Amino acid sequence: YKQILTMLGCASAGAMAAIFKAPIAAIVFVLEVIMLNLTMSSLVPLLIASVTASLTSYAFLGQNVLYSFTLKHQFDIGDVPFYIVLGLFTGFVSVYFTRMYMFIADRFAAIKSWQVKLITGGALLGLMVFVLPALFGEGYSGINQALAGSYSYLFEGTLFSRISENAIVIILVITFVILFKVIATSITFGSGGVGGIFAPTLFMGAHTGLLFAFVLSQFGIDLDSGSFVLVGMAGMIAGVIHAPLTAIFLIAELTGGYGLFMPLMITSTISYATMRIFVTNSVYTYQLAHKGELITHDKDKAALSLMDVESLVETNFSTVAADATLGDLVEIISESSRNVFPVIDSANNFLGIVWVNDIRHIVFKPELYDSTFVRDLMFMPSPIVSPGESMEDVAYKFQTSSHYNLTVVDKGKYVGFVSRANVFSKYRSMIKNFMEE
Repeated sequence: YKQILTMLGCASAGAMAAIFKAPIAAIVFVLEVIMLNLTMSSLVPLLIASVTASLTSYAFLGQNVLYSFTLKHQFDIGDVPFYIVLGLFTGFVSVYFTRMYMFIADRFAAIKSWQVKLITGGALLGLMVFVLPALFGEGYSGINQALAGSYSYLFEGTLFSRISENAIVIILVITFVILFKVIATSITFGSGGVGGIFAPTLFMGAHTGLLFAFVLSQFGIDLDSGSFVLVGMAGMIAGVIHAPLTAIFLIAELTGGYGLFMPLMITSTISYATMRIFVTNSVYTYQLAHKGELITHDKDKAALSLMDVESLVETNFSTVAADATLGDLVEIISESSRNVFPVIDSANNFLGIVWVNDIRHIVFKPELYDSTFVRDLMFMPSPIVSPGESMEDVAYKFQTSSHYNLTVVDKGKYVGFVSRANVFSKYRSMIKNFMEE
């Protein structure tokens, strides 16, 4: 597991470092999003992968930054309130992004025919791009123009080009571009298209910052729109992928805008905190979290999530029928090393258990062997475990009960038992593996 995770982390870091020419952000991304542990055994391969990928990218594509940005005004402490508000704004836009993405993904997942998905997605995307051509593509060119403080490209080839000087129209168009970009992205994924999350998130962040600066300018507040576009990108990355550190370093490396580290930190932190209040998981992790398969930096949860009930089920328990006599049960007990006996019928339906301690007082009374039946001695245990149950839930059941063995039942059918000793022995082994360098 650790080798696979390290290889995935190195591949992710290398890809991100090469595409965005951001080696530091690539490493931070793996630590924040891929949840790789910060140990020397994992950090050194990440450094090698990131540096090698960046150098390869430099060799073929040059060393220019992806987005050209020139800091016109140094950070002014008086602008801190605006960056705080921008953090809240990008946080709420991130909530919208994530929930809309999940909603559309679920709607398309319910469509079984790929032809219907393709036609529906193509028609909707065609309509949106016709009305707002700026939605087409990854948006890198649009981001560069937004960094320059320009919004004229949003009106090129649109039905609104004749009224592009009207402030209300400008605000509405930028707002619609922000709102519909995530819809276009989600439809692309849902209908079977190929794309990513980073580019749409950066595009939305840039236009969120542009909208914020433009609205304030209408009230006589003169701000450097390029700086707010830049910081808005960081705020969206921090919120959407739940990675504030990645957002800070990525935007700084993408643009060379290291002079805005403080605003980047302020906005990214507030955006991430706002997002976490409303949405616990990012677009990358919500499906894994829903399935109970999300691996995090919490070693306890990580160890439990890598364990499954089926691999820990013990089946060497002797079963007994409900209509068997006490004599039959005593014979089974004499041949078993267990003190718990599951009671089942001919169809393997689980009916209950008999615990030796409960019948110890009558085991040595032969006169009761033929007149006492198992159905009179058994009881239905609680709690019961199902094969698909998460190990976190199983561990909680052991913690809140006094049982050393829990019955595993699948849709009423007897499967076996999981023991407290085996579960915690496996758990300790997993924790030891996590702690090793």
